[in-house]
Amino acid sequence: MKLVTYKVTDVTERVGVIRAKGVVDLQRAAHDAGVPEEPFTSIMAFLNGGDSLMKEAVKLVGAPSMGSMVPLANVHLLPPIPRPGKIVAVGLNYRDHAMESGAAQPPKVPILFAKFPNSISGPEDPILIPAGDPQVDWEAELAVVIGQKGKAIPKAKAYDYIAGYMPLNDVSAREWQFGDKQWVRGKSPDTFCPIGPHLTTPDEVPDPHSLAICSRLNGTTMQNSNTSKLIFKVPYLVEFISAAITLEPGDIIATGTPEGVGVFRKPPIFLKAGDVVEIEIERLGILRNAVVAA
Repeated sequence: MKLVTYKVTDVTERVGVIRAKGVVDLQRAAHDAGVPEEPFTSIMAFLNGGDSLMKEAVKLVGAPSMGSMVPLANVHLLPPIPRPGKIVAVGLNYRDHAMESGAAQPPKVPILFAKFPNSISGPEDPILIPAGDPQVDWEAELAVVIGQKGKAIPKAKAYDYIAGYMPLNDVSAREWQFGDKQWVRGKSPDTFCPIGPHLTTPDEVPDPHSLAICSRLNGTTMQNSNTSKLIFKVPYLVEFISAAITLEPGDIIATGTPEGVGVFRKPPIFLKAGDVVEIEIERLGILRNAVVAA
């Protein structure tokens, strides 16, 4: 399934599943089917329902009621996970990106940092360049969304804890990132973590390590790689992170970016107002955001 958080004309967030003819509103479908609606009132309530609720959603989408179908033209897509508890990001997790950054060798263990939840934005939201233009850059990444709470999760069971995958743009203010000598401020400005357009469930992604991944700036390809090149694979990242940090439904793991970011180009290229940046991952869709001055 391709799960979305969306709204139509009001400000109420809705949870749905993208189908060929539109979006199936899960709460309305549950109401029409005579099953409890509450678990479908938000993406967090849905994820907290676990596998049993996921199976119920499959049934609802398989034979949706007429009243639950919303035309795509009427839908405004929001971030699939509007308010994650945590965004755990991984640095230098592609060998070619580590090399372009000047690293003597790839990291021997994952480099973790945080992006704060205020940085989350959706597939139809702009990326805001902060005042002073601190050299804003793009980073195409595969995002992993956690589906159930876990601590000290072994690699062999990691996939049991994953709700799905989506494109993520780890937008970065390079002047602050490198000038601060730590990454959090440069990675966490408002709108600096676009995600979407939807959350694709694992049944549609047989192997998260065989997906083409690219970024485009104003239609020109800037990054072009494959998740097979990840140094630390998804199960290991889940094990490594959860050894220290309890992972909870809705938490996001940003798995790292391949080579081709702007700061290491000669000459460097940074985002500016009027640009459009796209992140595309095979099977997971295209995340497209305009760039504007804050």
